[in-house]
Amino acid sequence: MIPRLPYGGRLLAGVCLTALGFVGADAWLSAGSSATSQPKRALAQPDKGKGADAEETHGALAMDQQLERLATMLGDPKSVVAPPGVSPTFFATLVPKESPGTAAQVALGRKLFFEKRLSRDGTVACATCHDVSRGFTDQRPLFEGVGGQVGRRNSPTVLNALFFHTQFWDGRARTLEDQAKLPIVNPIEMGQPTPEAAVASIAGDQEYQREFRTAFGHEVTYEGIASALASFERTLVFLDAPFDRFLAGDVKAISDEAREGWALFNGKARCVSCHQLNSSNPIGTDNRFHNIGVSARHQDFEELAKRALKTLAEDDSSEKQDKLAIESDLSELGRFVVTKNRADVGAFKTEQIRNVGISPPYMHDGSLGTLWDVMDHYNKGGEANPYLDGGIEPLALSEAEIDSVVAFMFSLTDDRLREQNEAQLTRQRQLASSKRPFRDDSLASRKVYPFERRLQTGR
Repeated sequence: MIPRLPYGGRLLAGVCLTALGFVGADAWLSAGSSATSQPKRALAQPDKGKGADAEETHGALAMDQQLERLATMLGDPKSVVAPPGVSPTFFATLVPKESPGTAAQVALGRKLFFEKRLSRDGTVACATCHDVSRGFTDQRPLFEGVGGQVGRRNSPTVLNALFFHTQFWDGRARTLEDQAKLPIVNPIEMGQPTPEAAVASIAGDQEYQREFRTAFGHEVTYEGIASALASFERTLVFLDAPFDRFLAGDVKAISDEAREGWALFNGKARCVSCHQLNSSNPIGTDNRFHNIGVSARHQDFEELAKRALKTLAEDDSSEKQDKLAIESDLSELGRFVVTKNRADVGAFKTEQIRNVGISPPYMHDGSLGTLWDVMDHYNKGGEANPYLDGGIEPLALSEAEIDSVVAFMFSLTDDRLREQNEAQLTRQRQLASSKRPFRDDSLASRKVYPFERRLQTGR
C-alpha cells in the first residue's frame, strides 16, 4: 500500500518503483562580484500576461499589480489554518502559539509585504525580491537592494517557507519571524539603519495604527512587523501540482517522460538522497546543509575560513553574520559562518523542489540558469573540493534521462502558477538547447577523474 500524504497526495519513497509499473527507468549573466556594483539587467523577464504591466525601480512588477495577482491565487486574507489535504496536527507544529496568524495579522502582513516605505529610500519591499509574477523570487542570480546595490546571495522563493526548519541559505534564522527582521535593517537590502527607523517609517500612518491595534492590541512595533509578515508567509502554501494528482491515482496527470523522471529521481539520479518527499516533509528537503561544490570553481575555502574565524571572534552577532552572508565574499562559506564547524565549509541548505521550475536561477549564488544546468552539475559529480559532500558523485545520466528528471521537476509546480511554469519550461528548454556550460560527459561517465582534470588544467 502506498502511504497517504497529509497534503493530499501519495508518495512512495525508498521502495521498489517497479511495483508502480514504471519501465526503463542564453546563459545567465553574472551580477558582478562587488556588493555595491550595479546589476546587469534583463536576466529574466517576469510573466507579464496580458496588458501593460508596470515595473518598479528595481524591475519588479508594480506592487498594486502584484497584489491583484495574489488575490486571484489566494482570495481575501484569511487566518493561518491547515490548507486542504494537510494534516491539522502536523500543520499546528509549524505555527508558533505566540503568533497564531489571525485574519487581522495575516491581512496586516500581506500589506506590509508590499510596503516600500519599510526600506530606507522607499524603493524596496519584500515583494521586490519575492515578486508574485516571478514565482515569488526576483529571478536574478543575486538580489538588488536599496541604491542599486547587489548582494551575494540568490533570493529563494517564499512559497512553502514555513516547512523549513531554518531560514536563509545558511540557516542563520530559526523562524520566519527571525528571518523577517534582518533584511529590513541590512544596509544593502532594505537599508533601514535601526529597527526603530523602520517602525517610524509607518508609525505615523493612521491606517497602520488602527491595523496594528486590531491585529496585536498595541501600537506599531518591530516585533509586530515581523510577526505579521511571518503570519502572511504561512498562508503561502503551494502544494497542489500535477504530480500530486498523479500520486493520488491519476496516471495521466503527468507525462510519460515525467513518470520516468520520478523513477530516476528515486533511483539512478539519487536526488531523493537529499530531497525526500514524505508525510512530514512535503517540499522535498532534508533540511540539512551540504557542500555540493557550486562555489568551489572560484573560491579558496581555507583562506576564507581563516578570515571568517578572525572576523567572528570580534563580533559573532546575528547582525554580523547577516552582513557577512550578504555583503562579503565570506558568503561562500555558507553554514560555516553560523556554526564555525569545519564540516560546514561551503555548505548550503537543501532547497525545496516544489515549484522549482519557476524559481530560476538556481543555487545560493544563482550561477545555474536552468534545471538542465542543475542536472549537468550533479551529473558530473559537482565541483571537486576538500569539503565536497560524500554523497556527491558522478551519475552517468544520459541526455534522455536528464530530460526526464527535468520534466518531473516541472510537474511539481502548483496549478495556480501553471502559466509561469509553462513559460519557464519553454524558456529554459530554449536556453539549454543552445548552451550547456556545466555539462561534462567525461566526468559524468568517469572517463576522466577530477584529479586528472586538475592536472590538465592546473586548477
